[in-house]
Amino acid sequence: MNQLPRGIRNNNPGNIRYGSNWQGLNPNSRNIDPAFCVFTSSVYGIRALAKVLINYKKIHSLNTVRQIISRYAPPNENQTTAYIQSVAKQLGVVPDTVINVEERGVLTVFIKAIIRMENGIQPYSDPTIQQGIDLCLD
Repeated sequence: MNQLPRGIRNNNPGNIRYGSNWQGLNPNSRNIDPAFCVFTSSVYGIRALAKVLINYKKIHSLNTVRQIISRYAPPNENQTTAYIQSVAKQLGVVPDTVINVEERGVLTVFIKAIIRMENGIQPYSDPTIQQGIDLCLD
């Protein structure tokens, strides 16, 4: 049987680890997956991903694909260089171009690129992605 990727199964397409008390976290999350959050719906997982990306800008002043992905997907766990190249290509920029993840269009493409890198697929519709972003921006 072909099983969905972990991030899709967990409604956590960004593969966000525990740390914050996320909205929409499944009450049995740690029993289902002790390493990565499990959300009640994909919209909450997308919201968490959007929140992380925006906080990287607001709190840590990260504003290039290289800076953001180097923190999000560190080399001890990921092929960070390939990850950076993939996300930058999907955004249509070079890795060190200053971007504004708070701009909805940039955030949307960035989220889709991360979902694709984390899961090998990006199965979510534009309205679902926008719903998650809307929850983040409220």
